[in-house]
Amino acid sequence: MASADLLNLNPLAPSRFEDLDAWLLALIQPSALTELAALIGCALLAWLLVWLLARGVSHLRHGGQDSSILFGRSLVDGVLFPLLLLSLVYAAHTVLLVLKFPQALLKVAIPVLLVLAVIRLSVKVLQVAFPAAPMMRVLERSVSWLAWALLVLWVSGLLPVILEELDQIKWKVGGSMLSVRTLLEGTLTAGVVLLLALWISAAIENRLLRAATGGELSLRKAVSNATRAVLMFVGLLLALSSVGIDLTALSVLGGAIGVGVGFGLQKLAASYVSGFVMLAERSVRIGDSVRVDTFEGRITDIKARYTVVRAPSGRESIVPNEMFISNRIENLSLTDPQVLQSTVVSVGYDSDEALVMRLLIEAAVAQQRVLADPAPGANLTNFGADGLEFTLNYWISDPENGMQNLRSLVNLMILKSLREHHIDIPYPQRVVRTAASEPIKLTPA
Repeated sequence: MASADLLNLNPLAPSRFEDLDAWLLALIQPSALTELAALIGCALLAWLLVWLLARGVSHLRHGGQDSSILFGRSLVDGVLFPLLLLSLVYAAHTVLLVLKFPQALLKVAIPVLLVLAVIRLSVKVLQVAFPAAPMMRVLERSVSWLAWALLVLWVSGLLPVILEELDQIKWKVGGSMLSVRTLLEGTLTAGVVLLLALWISAAIENRLLRAATGGELSLRKAVSNATRAVLMFVGLLLALSSVGIDLTALSVLGGAIGVGVGFGLQKLAASYVSGFVMLAERSVRIGDSVRVDTFEGRITDIKARYTVVRAPSGRESIVPNEMFISNRIENLSLTDPQVLQSTVVSVGYDSDEALVMRLLIEAAVAQQRVLADPAPGANLTNFGADGLEFTLNYWISDPENGMQNLRSLVNLMILKSLREHHIDIPYPQRVVRTAASEPIKLTPA
């Protein structure tokens, strides 16, 4: 934006007010009360409109109010309230301008509300796009301080002067002439474009992942990740083009990246490609119970580069996606979520086999998490050295709720039943024989 344009937008520029004292004098005039009343009325109307819209689209707010960029946690916390307030204040400013009504408050309120809308949009989009980033608070504060600093420079009329001075610092890069002002404007443009790309991708992801489970959730997650990557790439190209950088020069960078992928980034590139292959083939899905090497748990999230596997104990394993493609992975719930669990019990040889099998089955049926179909079954599986070994098999459909706790409940019920029916659980028995060449002589005491 040229300096002349900034002067025209600046409410305190010399072309609109002679100095700051004249503007302060206009604030104490009776007309300022009319502007204040108009500003309060616009705020109340904007709040009412946001309240009505929030009630009308409450069914679209998936994942709680915190995930809504437009509405936020409360009516005035999202992006919609400052945008509506800015639009209403600008409409009031236009009407008063047509009526040739002197203005001082609204001219300052418009840039303030504009900065507030930009800050609110930036913060909300970043919170949705990067919810668990450790530097998010610092980034939010940096955006806020930068926006308010630009507002102060804009209102005071110093921003055009600073931009003209920065435009004088130039250097030549290839066939293009760059300046500090060009770089700052390009950085700002890139930030705005990438912010809009993140907003669109967050809206698409929220729409795709709504009420999706299992394999459908994994496929929609893949589409969401691909959409975000494409939007970010296109936004970056548009930002570079707006600065004036020749995009054909990026072909050299693309070749260098290709060489890097061919040599040093093979594992990283393989993980990214494997992530999309996994989500497209649905070989593993969010919610599946898997065993990777010696780690067993439930898949809670599938990223572009890695997959998060959470064990029943609460430990989480970050597994590169390449392992799911190149290694043998046990998926305990690929075709269906049912998982077989078993426990082995030894009883004495003089026990009633039919009674023991009935007690084992009753112990499994007594647990609510054990499925009735397929029904639990008990079998005599081995003639052990110490007793008869029976194996109890039963099925569950919610392994994410824990498997060891259920096995413990079944074992406790088995132990109680065996004790009530006086069925012996034998201790290990061993026979020791001693070989001697001569008979042992015993001496009486």
